[in-house]
Amino acid sequence: MNFRLAVVSAGTGDPSSTRLLADRAAERAAALASRHAHEVTVSVIELREISADISAALVSQLITPRLQQAIDVLRDADGIIAASPVYKAGPSGLFTSFFGVLDNDLLIAKPVVLAATAGTARHALVADDQMRPMFAYLRTMTLPTSLFAAPEDWSDPALAGRVDRAALELVLLMESGFARAIRDESWQSYQHEYGSAGGTELSIDLDTDLMRLATGGSAG
Repeated sequence: MNFRLAVVSAGTGDPSSTRLLADRAAERAAALASRHAHEVTVSVIELREISADISAALVSQLITPRLQQAIDVLRDADGIIAASPVYKAGPSGLFTSFFGVLDNDLLIAKPVVLAATAGTARHALVADDQMRPMFAYLRTMTLPTSLFAAPEDWSDPALAGRVDRAALELVLLMESGFARAIRDESWQSYQHEYGSAGGTELSIDLDTDLMRLATGGSAG
């Protein structure tokens, strides 16, 4: 089976330690998947390259072709690695802005590896304390193992162990087909914002007393 893996990197440097951490996880996921007779196609979204497009979407709701291409990659992905540098004790504004402009239904049930990099180990809990709640709001399946790397971690074998663990969790969740099953069998059981489910939520009965009142009409 061929899995599609999306890597989202908010690193601003070239090279970027954030991108390096995400690439390590993607490479391990591909290697582990191959042992299970699967192939992994990796697509990378470099947020620094579409920063202006993200800003435009924030202030005007305009989705440019480049931003739409990134959204399409996430829509079609079987798994996601989301990596951000840490600024001011939190994920970068570029990272949170990108996920903030996405449709709330886009990532439902998709498995996500959370990854963060920083200049000090004091920020080691950012992925779990600040990134995980945002992805919970988007109703993704965040993996139990998150990744973090400060400068001293790159030479520590423990980082490789965490990357292996996260990659295995990702592969197993992609193999399970959980996200596809949700869309095929349980999509209607989710609460969707009006228009956010590609029209599938329009089966709601609008001709009721409650809905008429909600839209400014009168009951009866």
